[in-house]
Amino acid sequence: MQLLDLGIFIAYMLAMLGVGYFYMKKNTSQEDYYVGGRKIGSLHIGLSVVATDVGGGFSIGLGGLGFAMGLSGSWMLFTGLIGAWMAAVILIPRVKSDPAFSKFFTFPQIIGYLFDSKAAKVAAVICFLGYLGFTSSQLLAGAKLAAGTFPELEISTALLIMGVIAVVYTVMGGLKAVIYTDTVQWIILMLGLIGIGLPLAYSFVGGWQGITETLPPEFFSLTQLSWQDLVNWGVTIIPIWFVGMTLYQRIFAARNVQSAKKAWFIAGLFEWPIMAFLGVSLGLLSRVAVEQGALENFTAQMDPEMGLPVLLSQILPAGLMGLMMSAYFSAVLSTADSCLMAASGNLTTDLIGKYFGNLPHSKEVRLSQLLTLVIGVLAVLLAWQMTEVLSLMLYSYAFMVSGLLVPVIAGLFFKKRNPRAAVTAMILGGGFTATLTFAEVDLPWGLDANLFGILLSAAAFWLVSYSSHKLNHSTI
Repeated sequence: MQLLDLGIFIAYMLAMLGVGYFYMKKNTSQEDYYVGGRKIGSLHIGLSVVATDVGGGFSIGLGGLGFAMGLSGSWMLFTGLIGAWMAAVILIPRVKSDPAFSKFFTFPQIIGYLFDSKAAKVAAVICFLGYLGFTSSQLLAGAKLAAGTFPELEISTALLIMGVIAVVYTVMGGLKAVIYTDTVQWIILMLGLIGIGLPLAYSFVGGWQGITETLPPEFFSLTQLSWQDLVNWGVTIIPIWFVGMTLYQRIFAARNVQSAKKAWFIAGLFEWPIMAFLGVSLGLLSRVAVEQGALENFTAQMDPEMGLPVLLSQILPAGLMGLMMSAYFSAVLSTADSCLMAASGNLTTDLIGKYFGNLPHSKEVRLSQLLTLVIGVLAVLLAWQMTEVLSLMLYSYAFMVSGLLVPVIAGLFFKKRNPRAAVTAMILGGGFTATLTFAEVDLPWGLDANLFGILLSAAAFWLVSYSSHKLNHSTI
């Protein structure tokens, strides 16, 4: 590692910690810490949304898809655009127009309002576990990036460094620090990918001629994927826009309906086509370099998610390496901090906060910071046990979606709300998906466990609601 690169990287990380410290002095209540005072503009929120949703995990994961399957991997984030725009049209007007939601900090508070406190607790547990896993995936993405780029750095050491930086500045600053740094981090990532990573990688492999002479035509096609890929991505990623705690926090933080909708439209366009094609194109270029034998000690049979970091480590000169690494770590931090805030909000507001009674605002903030620190440590420990970023992310998404999608849609958009049906649907849906996933059950037609979890959740919700209605009708 060049001293210049190291100096740039350290300066960037110190700047992030400085932002956290700045907002630590400004946060006076949980309202500030978790929803940014509810006065943040659409551009900051929009960039924060896409930075959170795509972030480092999908940046590294998309590189892996581009390495393995070429440009067709970009369709994964097309589902992100669909989800963002659907949420802007359907979800945001419903959430922002209900006065009851104007004081909420978390997604489970909405479930509690729509159903009851028991349903809220179950939702909080699902959200907490899901975002704990998602935070871990981002820290693992950062560790892989650092270890692949700087060979002298062990992945366990890199993970510890990522964890300390992400956790400390999130603990200090809360959502304001997260959103405002997300804006800067996303701009840095875009400039780094477009201005440094892509052109240098393109030149390194010999331009268009080198690319086309090295890879078969299917790598440049947008149709080289199965219908199962599209269905699995769709049922996992589109619904997260309706159940994601990080997204509800930003809806709550927006000034009004129009500001929130504008932010979601901005986020969708950045997801696809901009970030989708940037990510898979860089992964594709790393595959070209491997096939040309230009990457030392790396073959196509190795972890595809490591191809891009290794490529960058070999093509970037001193100085630019530090800038590019700062750009990618920006993406990692932008998602890790948001997911950490979501898990902290669940634990503090929905699960154990009430046991501390009515605390003064200053002590509320200190409690939130302490619990955020504890969750960050747990996330680092979980990341230590995992090896693949994209899988950990999708597992976390699937667990939350299969448990929470049906109850929130039923509660927000249908009049008949049955708390027992909601609890049953959450437990069976999330539990079934988790069981199928970790038991590695071979499912029909290669479909994702999440689809079957959602179907079971919907069936359970309908059956319990119907049986309760029949029972009540028969006793009248």
